[in-house]
Amino acid sequence: MNLSRSKTQFLALCVALLALCAIAGYAQSGRRQPKAPSVAPVPTPTPEPTPQPKKEEDKKSDLGFILAADRFSSMESYPSSYFDAVMAGCADRLRGASSASVTVAQDDMNRGTAIKKAKAETTNTYVVLFKLKLDEAARSYDDLEAEFTVFAPQTGKVVVFGTAYQNVNRKGPIIVGPSSRGSSGGLYREQFLKRVGEDAGDRILKALHLSVPILH
Repeated sequence: MNLSRSKTQFLALCVALLALCAIAGYAQSGRRQPKAPSVAPVPTPTPEPTPQPKKEEDKKSDLGFILAADRFSSMESYPSSYFDAVMAGCADRLRGASSASVTVAQDDMNRGTAIKKAKAETTNTYVVLFKLKLDEAARSYDDLEAEFTVFAPQTGKVVVFGTAYQNVNRKGPIIVGPSSRGSSGGLYREQFLKRVGEDAGDRILKALHLSVPILH
């Protein structure tokens, strides 16, 4: 009788233990698990745009020349085409050997007018005045000389004065033609005088130390 009671109590205890275990497991499964702290995303650096090389603006030189001719101050009259040839040669050389802007004046200028023109300039523009002359010992237009005077901008002061001659230390081919003063020798003479103007242009740039590189 006592043995049966002991077995019954033992079984009841086992059932009770199983029930407690079941309740504890259910409560454990129902409990919420703590969430892991969220990690902020690392921002991806935005690549900076590659700087584009700036296009160089057209460089312009402020150096300039105004070429003019004094056609009527001489006692002897010379064809206007002779003056034009000298100024054309000078203009070509000034443009080709520097970045200067060159203007060939169409109107005649004397010394006084050239000085006023130079004084009125507000930029670095020189006024170059040409005169043609024959030496007292000259025998023909072969001895025709081009006298040039350069006036400084704003002040009008003479900064260069010189004389260019025909066929003196010439480079390149020489055109040989008639030496007469008539129209038959005019075209040949203009070729020589154009080279005289080129020589004058070289000497002007050298005297003013303005032989600057050409800018593109």
